[in-house]
Amino acid sequence: MPLIVTDAIVLHSFDYLESSRIVRLVTQDGAMRSALAKGARKSRRRFGSGLDLFAQGTASFYVKPGRDLDTLTGFEDVRPRNELAANLERFVGAETIVEIALRFGTAGSDAPLFGAIAAALDTLVVAPGADARTVTLAGAWHIVSALGHAPVVTHCAECGDAIPDDATVLFTHSAGGALCGRCAQLSPGGRKLPGEARAAIAEWCAGNLTPALSDAAARAHQRLLREFLEYHLHDGRPLRAFDLWEGAAWTAA
Repeated sequence: MPLIVTDAIVLHSFDYLESSRIVRLVTQDGAMRSALAKGARKSRRRFGSGLDLFAQGTASFYVKPGRDLDTLTGFEDVRPRNELAANLERFVGAETIVEIALRFGTAGSDAPLFGAIAAALDTLVVAPGADARTVTLAGAWHIVSALGHAPVVTHCAECGDAIPDDATVLFTHSAGGALCGRCAQLSPGGRKLPGEARAAIAEWCAGNLTPALSDAAARAHQRLLREFLEYHLHDGRPLRAFDLWEGAAWTAA
C-alpha cells in the first residue's frame, strides 16, 4: 500500500468503535478522501487535536487500490480553527461551507477547491458574528467557482453580449447565469437580479470574500444560492446545515 503525505482539512468526523475515528478529508490536490484513524481518540502524538472538525494539517495515510476507506496513520495540526466554535453563526457558516464542498466535491476534484475551502474557513475565523452570513455566502460561491460551476453574471449566458453593470436582468439556473433582455424573452422563467447583486457574486467567485451586504440582501442571496445548489445537485437530499444557516435569526456578536 502506498503512503501518501499531504496537506488536508477535516470536513467530517465521527467516532468508530471505542477509540478510533472515521474522517472525511479534502486534500491539497482537491480530492475528497475517507479514512480510518485507528486510536485517534487516544493518541494526541499521532493525531494532534484528535482530528477536530475544520482542522487543517499534514495527513499521512495508506491507500489500498479498490478500497474506499484509507488508513490514516497521522495528522499534524497546523491550523485547528478552534475559534469557529466560539460563535454560533460562524460555526454554522463553516458547517454550511463544508456541506457544500462535500456535496459538490469528488475524488477527482480540482486543486483550487482546497484553497477555496481554507480561505472561507480562515475568513470566518476572524469575522464578527454580524458579518458571518456574508462571509459564508462569499465562501460558498468561491467553492462553486473552484469546482467549475461559476454562473455567468457580467455578460449574457446565452449570446455572450455584455450586460451593463447597473442593469437588472433575468438570472436562470438552466442557462447558467444572467440573460440579456433579448434572450430573457425566450426564457420560461428565472429571478430578477440587480447589478449590485451580480457584482457581489462576481467578486465572491473570484475569491474576494469581503463585500458587505444588508440583512435583506443577504437573505435574498441565500435564496438564490439555495436554488442554484438544488438545481445542480439533482439528488433530492436535504442540505441540513444550509437549512439551519438560512432559517436562523442570528444575534450579532
